[in-house]
Amino acid sequence: MWSLLGDLWSGGEGGVIKIWPWESIEKSLSLSPEEKHMAALLVERSNIDLRSQVTVNGACSISSSDVKCLLSDKVRAKVWCAQSMYFSLWDAHTKELLKVFNIDGQIENRVDLSSAQPPDQPVEDEMKVKFVSTSKKEKSQGFLQRSRNAIMGAADAVRRVATRGATAFVEETKRTEALVLTLDGMIWSGCSNGLLVQWDGNGNRLQDFTHHSSTVQCFCTFGTRIYVGYASGIVQVLDLEGNLIAVWVAHSNPVIKMAVGNGYIFSLATHGGIRGWNLTSPGPLDNIIRSELAHQEVVYTRRDSFRILVGTWNVGQGRASHDALMSWLGSAVSDVGIVVVGLQEVEMGAGFLAMSAAKETVGLEGSSIGQWWQDTIGKALEEGTTFERMGSRQLAGLLISLWVRKNLRAHVGDVDAGAVPCGFGRAIGNKGGVGLRIRVLDRIICFVNCHLAAHLEAVNRRNADFDHIYRNMAFSRSSNLTSAAGVSTATQAHKGTNAVNANSEDTKHDLSEADMVVFLGDFNYRLFGISYDEARDFVSQRSFDWLREKDQLRAEMKAGKVFQGMREALIRFPPTYKFERNQPGLGGYDSGEKKRIPAWCDRIIYRDNRVASVSDCSLECPIVASVVQYEACMDVTESDHKPVRCKFNVQIAHADRSVRRQEFGEIIRSNEKVRSLLEESRYVPETAVSTDNVVLQNQDTCILRITNKCIKEKAVFNIICEGQSTVKDDGEEPDYRPRGSYGFPRWLEVTPAAGIIKPDQYVEVSVHHEEFHTLEDFVDGIPQNWWCEDTRDKEVILVVIVQGGSSTEMKSHRIHVRHCFSAKAVRLESKSNNARKNQGGAVNRSELGQLSSSSDKGDDHRNSRKS
Repeated sequence: MWSLLGDLWSGGEGGVIKIWPWESIEKSLSLSPEEKHMAALLVERSNIDLRSQVTVNGACSISSSDVKCLLSDKVRAKVWCAQSMYFSLWDAHTKELLKVFNIDGQIENRVDLSSAQPPDQPVEDEMKVKFVSTSKKEKSQGFLQRSRNAIMGAADAVRRVATRGATAFVEETKRTEALVLTLDGMIWSGCSNGLLVQWDGNGNRLQDFTHHSSTVQCFCTFGTRIYVGYASGIVQVLDLEGNLIAVWVAHSNPVIKMAVGNGYIFSLATHGGIRGWNLTSPGPLDNIIRSELAHQEVVYTRRDSFRILVGTWNVGQGRASHDALMSWLGSAVSDVGIVVVGLQEVEMGAGFLAMSAAKETVGLEGSSIGQWWQDTIGKALEEGTTFERMGSRQLAGLLISLWVRKNLRAHVGDVDAGAVPCGFGRAIGNKGGVGLRIRVLDRIICFVNCHLAAHLEAVNRRNADFDHIYRNMAFSRSSNLTSAAGVSTATQAHKGTNAVNANSEDTKHDLSEADMVVFLGDFNYRLFGISYDEARDFVSQRSFDWLREKDQLRAEMKAGKVFQGMREALIRFPPTYKFERNQPGLGGYDSGEKKRIPAWCDRIIYRDNRVASVSDCSLECPIVASVVQYEACMDVTESDHKPVRCKFNVQIAHADRSVRRQEFGEIIRSNEKVRSLLEESRYVPETAVSTDNVVLQNQDTCILRITNKCIKEKAVFNIICEGQSTVKDDGEEPDYRPRGSYGFPRWLEVTPAAGIIKPDQYVEVSVHHEEFHTLEDFVDGIPQNWWCEDTRDKEVILVVIVQGGSSTEMKSHRIHVRHCFSAKAVRLESKSNNARKNQGGAVNRSELGQLSSSSDKGDDHRNSRKS
């Protein structure tokens, strides 16, 4: 971060703050080609370690937590340093520590490092589930009871860890993630729980707001607007009072950076996607352009079709042969662009489930057996040559993986994953759901692999499991997901002023936002009102119509109790459960002691954008799917379930961006209303500066008056230093050195350097010459630090940049400020009452205290104009 003086500040791990002075950077840039090899060394050796300067006898005044962000307050020449739970405030000129305070605004006199960083407590020890040899009594309880006890013990261990870390978690949700300075001089911080806090320039907490519960990732300001980017992909627009102006979904991934340029606000997401919106949004311009583009929809709408193969299989902790996988998947992928595979019971057992639950609490997932399944399926799909694996998610025994054909890869991206456990205490993954969300041709498709509650009588529990998964499935980037580089994502829907509030009970779930959703898995719904023998007879006669009337899932869906708004293709294959392993044909149904009634446990259910069965594919109904194949692979015998596959033909309507952009440009050029509104957005209030030439001697102060002549609009100003030159005595051309807006020279103070001027009022800006030499800097009256200013006259060009409160254009005023050196100023015994020359509005520093720098000078200004 560059400070007001052009110094480069950096913050790092352990609370380290370092400064590289502008003079050393400038000197390194001015070295001759023969000396360039010294540039890096020169800059490196010039750094100032602020942490060491505020450390006395091993006790440091600032926290040792990592520095999250730095902010230059150019209104007051201060620097803010934000750590997760603390702030430190520094003087940009003297590098002195002014104040340390916590996120609640309470002043911290000294941070106790031991409390700021509690010793690491290994989670693994708490998570370990110790299996002690069981007694004869325990052995007599039976395998299922012992497994249940072990799993419940694991869940209890997870809860203990969660309870122990509850206090730390509350604190963690309040950590500071971003800082921004607004033009009214206020500082805003954003927290990991979505909290927005407003501070004044002295570090006093003023007020806070919560407009969204996701983590604040970044800020950006333009005029009187504050843009907030969240980890949810949402962007909000606020005014300077914190009121919510607008909200829209910018990306499906966290927004990590925003910037203003060429009349647009641009956002960058973690997947590399960049999008831009007009700075006038939201406003009348949006409605006109949206309406005009809608009339041209037929011109830029494109429709593409491809096929998706979805497969589900409860593998019963077994392994599959290559032939089985080819029969199930490999034989059906010749015309398929996307393959999604969901497995259940990949791995079970009390020990595995306990460790899986423990790993999930610390963000770990997957297993070696799960990886084996993915690799083996990949071989059947010719992964690497024909298909590319895009992502996967495993939760205990549940696994979902996705492959994309290489010729479709460029159109698929933004892959995210989610998991919802439904087992014991909603904490164990023996039952639950895992999901993947992808973007295909700018449309969102979600796949959810489920394993719901077992047993014939547990219908209500199965319904509740589905409801829990649907409501709680939240997608985020997983470590097992392939980067979506090069994928352009969709034009996002604008949600308006009062649309999104994540704290509202009406907030939509991730699955409800998707254009297409596919549920697959072992849903465990059974046949009811029928005996084992009757079911076997109907299966042998292939009387599936009658059997479907006894299907629990069909009845529950018809009653609207589960999978609401979704549909399933007509089942024309035998029940897929329960079979004796390695027994081919329909004679392999369970004939053991329990004689479980055959059932269609393994299902694939979906919905698209259609509100009616005859809806055509369009931008209003962007995905229309139809089932071309729905069948079970009855020849596969490696499990007590048969694998099921469903092939979809998917039509997607999307906008051709290049054509749409051309239509957009034509609207901008030809529509008179649009051109008129754009012209209004460029309006910059007329302003005047009291002088364009200032001459200062040592310790002189000049007051610049910037007047807003407009009686309706606010004016926003920002003062930068364009460059500096040294005036030579021999009449040669001045040695001009551009500063590229990197702050002011060390001898010049300009305060405030930015602000807002109300209509028909003015603001006063102090331009002051200052010397920072100390007695240690002098030997025989001569400055010893190599970066000290020389005794020749110096001149800078200040640029006052003026904009409207939300205008996209700007105007500028140039002011020449010259410092005339006086030899008296470098004496050790300076005279205290030197005469000051009042040129260009210059006044004595004592007189400056009697002047107000506020912009509330309207009455005085109006009176002066009348006289």
